[in-house]
Amino acid sequence: MKYTTRKSAVLLLSDGTIFHGKSIGISGTTFGEVCFNTGMTGYQEIFTDPSYFGQIMVATNPHIGNYGVNDNEVESNGIKIAGLVCKNFSFNYSRVDASGSLEDYFAKHDLICISDVDTRALVSYIRENGAMNSVICTDGTPIEELKAALAKVPDMKGLELASKVSTKEPYFYGDENAKYKVSALDLGIKTNILRNLAKRDCYIKVFPYDSSYADLASFNPDGFFLSNGPGDPEPLDGAIQVAKEILANNKPLFGICLGHQVIGLANGISTYKMFNGHRGINHPVSNLITGKGEITSQNHGFAVNREELEANADMEITHLHLNDGTVAGMRMKNKNCFSVQYHPEASPGPHDSSYLFDQFVENLKK
Repeated sequence: MKYTTRKSAVLLLSDGTIFHGKSIGISGTTFGEVCFNTGMTGYQEIFTDPSYFGQIMVATNPHIGNYGVNDNEVESNGIKIAGLVCKNFSFNYSRVDASGSLEDYFAKHDLICISDVDTRALVSYIRENGAMNSVICTDGTPIEELKAALAKVPDMKGLELASKVSTKEPYFYGDENAKYKVSALDLGIKTNILRNLAKRDCYIKVFPYDSSYADLASFNPDGFFLSNGPGDPEPLDGAIQVAKEILANNKPLFGICLGHQVIGLANGISTYKMFNGHRGINHPVSNLITGKGEITSQNHGFAVNREELEANADMEITHLHLNDGTVAGMRMKNKNCFSVQYHPEASPGPHDSSYLFDQFVENLKK
């Protein structure tokens, strides 16, 4: 595509603020909560992460598409973000093992993108004013029509989205002759989580988000896993009940991100929507057990209530986010259960926290 043929496009925020840019060629409108990711690499993994479902992603890296795409670098079966906002979109790419261009990848998945946006100004605005609903328009729809449509988009608070990205049928991952068996509740699971469990001698059966404890227990697993995923955790009554029953039966349990929040809710600890979420691959976390610092990959817009967690005699905070003091990890004192708000399976990203998978396997041994 030639740069001179590109059409004007707009990003409209729910408070009426407008950012102007150019369409990469896919015509239409798309709605979602606007958020930003500070990672400098791994855009394909971000775009295919189910936790981003329903969100319009702002890339802080000024160059998107410059290394194309690779069929092996996906976290799900396709693009999950609602739309993309970026500064420089590269129609040409340079990488030895690229399997195609990001432009063609977006066309395949019908993803609407606006580029040539002042993303530094946009991110600063989101930081000051908080996450909010937005619309990308690349087809010339009048602003007043966009405002009217945007006003009808539901807020992320109270929105259940796990059902939109979860598997419809159970499936297996790994070597069936592996030493350990794990039942995983798919709330929007990332493929690299399964890879990390499989390479630690685990055979995983992945269940739909609305599966019961009896369903998961029918696999006769050595332990249970609650996955990451999009949306508000509070509407997930079924998953919360599953967590309660796992704990009641004193089975090993590990949760990541949304799964971490579900475990909190199962213990009577509330969650809340953050003014701005944590999204990037350079978030500093303090491990309160070892006293060490960890650089982590994070992607969440909700968090567990720290005061309620500290007041719960059965719970213990294990990790804290060093930027804002939010809960980054916890464990139960009387159960074989722990969870983290961040992503130890990050790829690309820091590997400081990959030991958490080893910790889970140690718990399976017990």
